[in-house]
Amino acid sequence: MVNALREINEAALLSVTVRPKTAADEERLGQGLRTLLAEDPMLRVRTDNATGDVVLSGTSESHLEIIIDRLAREYDVRAFLGRPMVGYKETFTCPADGEMKFATQTGERGHYGHVKIHVFPGIPGTGVVFENDIPGGTIPDQFIPAINEGIEEALMAGVLAGHPVDDVCIVLYDGSYHDVDSSETAFKIAGSMALQDAARKAKPVLLEPVMHVQVSVPTDSIDVVIKNLESRRGTVQSSEHRDGTQLIDARVPLSKMFGYSTDLRARTRGRGTFAMQLESYQPFRPAEGSDDSQDSLVGAPLKPRPTPRASSIALPEPDGDSLG
Repeated sequence: MVNALREINEAALLSVTVRPKTAADEERLGQGLRTLLAEDPMLRVRTDNATGDVVLSGTSESHLEIIIDRLAREYDVRAFLGRPMVGYKETFTCPADGEMKFATQTGERGHYGHVKIHVFPGIPGTGVVFENDIPGGTIPDQFIPAINEGIEEALMAGVLAGHPVDDVCIVLYDGSYHDVDSSETAFKIAGSMALQDAARKAKPVLLEPVMHVQVSVPTDSIDVVIKNLESRRGTVQSSEHRDGTQLIDARVPLSKMFGYSTDLRARTRGRGTFAMQLESYQPFRPAEGSDDSQDSLVGAPLKPRPTPRASSIALPEPDGDSLG
């Protein structure tokens, strides 16, 4: 049995945290987001379990700016904003095996689940695939969905830097069960921990979103614009003269496109325009001589609230910027 668990989700390319200033602002934030979610299928909202904050995810910097502007203007939401965060992923670069035997004894009945898996690098763009290759009777069919669920939960936070794992194949090939003590909970935990065991051996790497960028500029600005794209770890594919302007086709990491609109206007005296869309996720490779690192790309960890609280919707420590 083969099951495609998850595919690339463009809606999570960029995220920003939002922390309402007051309880009234939090209530208005919830009302506004319910409306915006109904109108915008590319907007995602989640709650950070560690901080109780609200995290908005979208397809681009301008997409999130529009959402934030509407929350302030239409719903009178006053809130602190965190820095934009790129939606990185992780993947495996070599095959590995993972195993976990989860066995506990509490009272009269214990919990028992034993899982063995193979993991393999997947084809880019195929997402996560789960295959059940268990011989008949080794683990009852009723526990397979729980193993699948545990693996999927573990994939949401990779062992390298806590990012979702994508483009991998997991094969469940062996394990064991107990007639009395086995349970769905035990097999879910065993599946999750077997995946983590395999992930540590599979040489995980960080994947970053790389954008297909098209820039239209006056001919007299072509050199300075190309040089700027290359300084952003971009690769220029082609440059074509068209109707008095120059059309540049490039591939640039999303993490290097923050503030590009303002930068482009300044370098072309307001005459340059650009458009971009997701090209693919590629292994992160800092440019030679660059001070880029995984920490600088992902950003500093957020400070939790003194007492994390439940929130109906997700956000970092106030750092000066605010809505309204």
